[in-house]
Amino acid sequence: VTSNGSAGGGEAAAAAETQRQQPAPNAWQVIKGILFRIFIIWAISSWFRRGPAPQEQSSTGGTPRAPSRNLFPKDTLMDLYVYISEHEHFTDFNVSSALFWQKRDLVYGDWTSGENADGCYQHSGEVDISQSVQQNGSIYIHVYFTKSGFHPDPRQKNLYRRLATVHTSRSEAQGSWGRNPEMIKRAEDYGPVEVISHWHPNLTINMVDDHTPWVKGSVPPPLDQYVKFDAVSGDYYPILYFNDYWNLQRDYFPINESLRRLPFRLSFCPLSLWRWQLYAAQSTKSPWNFLGEDLYEQSDEEQDSVKVALLETNPYLLALTIIVSIVHSIFEFLAFKNDIQFWNSRQSLEGLSVRSVFFGVFQSLVVLLYILDNETNFVVQVSVFIGLLIDLWKITKVMDVRLDHEQKVAGVFPRLSFKDKSTYIESSTKVYDDMAFQYLSWILFPLLGCYAVYSLLYLEHKGWYSWVLSMLYGFLLTFGFITMTPQLFINYKLKSVAHLPWRMLTYKALNTFIDDLFAFVIKMPMMYRIGCLRDDVVFFIYLYQRWIYRVDPTRVNEFGVSGEAPGSTQSSTSHPALPTGVPPTP
Repeated sequence: VTSNGSAGGGEAAAAAETQRQQPAPNAWQVIKGILFRIFIIWAISSWFRRGPAPQEQSSTGGTPRAPSRNLFPKDTLMDLYVYISEHEHFTDFNVSSALFWQKRDLVYGDWTSGENADGCYQHSGEVDISQSVQQNGSIYIHVYFTKSGFHPDPRQKNLYRRLATVHTSRSEAQGSWGRNPEMIKRAEDYGPVEVISHWHPNLTINMVDDHTPWVKGSVPPPLDQYVKFDAVSGDYYPILYFNDYWNLQRDYFPINESLRRLPFRLSFCPLSLWRWQLYAAQSTKSPWNFLGEDLYEQSDEEQDSVKVALLETNPYLLALTIIVSIVHSIFEFLAFKNDIQFWNSRQSLEGLSVRSVFFGVFQSLVVLLYILDNETNFVVQVSVFIGLLIDLWKITKVMDVRLDHEQKVAGVFPRLSFKDKSTYIESSTKVYDDMAFQYLSWILFPLLGCYAVYSLLYLEHKGWYSWVLSMLYGFLLTFGFITMTPQLFINYKLKSVAHLPWRMLTYKALNTFIDDLFAFVIKMPMMYRIGCLRDDVVFFIYLYQRWIYRVDPTRVNEFGVSGEAPGSTQSSTSHPALPTGVPPTP
């Protein structure tokens, strides 16, 4: 059962715990949510701009239906009545304690009145609640607009007019996911479920300033859910909309026996048709659900991140961030493309850390298992899975992989055989690679042990399997940058960086700088911000090595090739030689 005084907000405690276990959304996920919502809004707006098609609709007699009109013409004087009750069907008009707010002589379509000259009015107060509400009972808000001089009570025959009264109420099924059977079923996977009523102290009532000649049966979805036609006259009532879009999940608080009154601030504002379409699109389920239940659905935490970004970020900076996010995706694709091209065309492993490739497979596997265990968005799961496949493919480029039919697993399946490539063994790279990971293990294993103890003592987990995954994932997220240092060590020992995929590294570095922008524009965990800074530091070390280990164009390598132009008299002996096996690059 859910209390819905300000759009409800009831939630399952176990489900909330599940949300706390989800990894914090990164910047691109937040911006992706904004962009996808813009697309949905554009699609709905395009559908709406087609306009009504009266010639296609007909009444019972076969004649075309005529366009209807708004029962409240422009500049109509109105009175507002707001009642709060524990009953879904309200009849206690004579009970003075049920009337929360009464506002007379409002003007329909007025955008200049009010305290801030924006047509908005506010009323604050406290709502007394009974023991039933304290124990997860229901509470409703009933809103009535009448033309000036009329009353919403149908029993007052002289003051009530059906066509002069528009009514809406917030029921327990609206705006709450605590009664959602699917959400409760998910929560039960993590333990016993206790449904707790929650309350948000803010709610806005919007009356849409719209006089479109709608035709019954031709209103495009999702707008048709809100346009209500009178059965007799055929005209439509003004559109009332409970707007709780800007209510953040973090501002809800539970209702229990310690509360006697609930704070409540109610606002009334006019709303343009275009903005109403935006909000209607937000409350509509994604049309892409046929691709998967959670394909484009966002968690409450992700939605709050989008709202906070829209509320607290300068509009110009927000627009710049969206543009840069598109550039981010382009760089991400280019880094992906150049990474594959580099390893596909690589003939020599001189100067490259093979162990880092295997460690990358381990990292990708841990991340994939972790997001599967936490039911992350399907798009993210596919992305990580593709990344894992690419890391596995890299193994075939850094080692000779073959099927050994002589030694079989369980006497049936051929055994996979791995052998280092000759270009890796014959050079000094393997020695430096082993040395780097030996030094690295002295740091990583103690840190892993300490983090495992910390995770076990201070963090909550669903079970031992989830503890192992979350511990490894958290450790890689915190200390994963250390695994980038073996390549720096090899570069230092070889005094060369000519073997590195610089295009791919450049694109990834640009994406890291973009992540820095997101991390400080959008609310992100401090560890995420520190992680971006650490990646920047590592890349600048790469740049420093590129500067000090410059390529000598005059050196003649073992292939007899030199970057010096023919006929040059400059001697190459005055320049330090690069390691053998590394062809010079201009």
